[in-house]
Amino acid sequence: MALEEQCSAPPRWRSISLTHVEFPEDDLTGQVLAYISLLPIAILVGFVTLIVFKRELHTISFFGGLILNEGVNWLLKHILREPRPCAGAHTTLHTEYGMPSSHSQLIWFFVVYFFLFLYLRMHQTNNARCVDLLWRHILSIILLGMALSVSYSRVYLLYHTWSQVFYGGVAGSTIGIIWFFITQEVLTPLFPKIAAWPISEYFLVRDTSLIPNILWFEYTVTRSEARNRQRKLGTKLQ
Repeated sequence: MALEEQCSAPPRWRSISLTHVEFPEDDLTGQVLAYISLLPIAILVGFVTLIVFKRELHTISFFGGLILNEGVNWLLKHILREPRPCAGAHTTLHTEYGMPSSHSQLIWFFVVYFFLFLYLRMHQTNNARCVDLLWRHILSIILLGMALSVSYSRVYLLYHTWSQVFYGGVAGSTIGIIWFFITQEVLTPLFPKIAAWPISEYFLVRDTSLIPNILWFEYTVTRSEARNRQRKLGTKLQ
């Protein structure tokens, strides 16, 4: 349906609790897309959780790039001041400006940065086995599907126009590329020094950039330590 027709006969909207993302009433597709549009929020929550429990410098840098990306989006919106489509269609909006789409900009920043991390950063540290390449390709397809779905949801739910979503994606992708290379070329060489700062040691901030497979490393170290403690405990009980 054309945008003009949707605006002339606006549907009744329902809101997802707490988030205030609205979708047309009795529209299952709209409801599914409304939940999909919450993926950027889930990403931000996931980053905060990782930082609290892992305290790893590259994760902190990645999250810093997301925050910078959001700041650029806010600045662009207030410079361009382009209104959203169907003014007044939604009752709860953080800002009346829609160019560029913040959801689109954030998800494309995340996806493009992750692409570069998978194929450039991990290529330098892991052996390019068939299984490694296969799961990277599968994960890349899933991430691409996420980005396209979030972008489409913003248009379908009448929060943005196609141009606002497109330029949001372009801005997010560009900032993602720039921030990846800043992290790789400028920040990563500084991580060992930052991790050695007294305040970093106090908060248990660590640098794992030189460890090829952090999941395997943590698994083997944890398993070895658990076996050593079990052996000591068994000796004491004898």
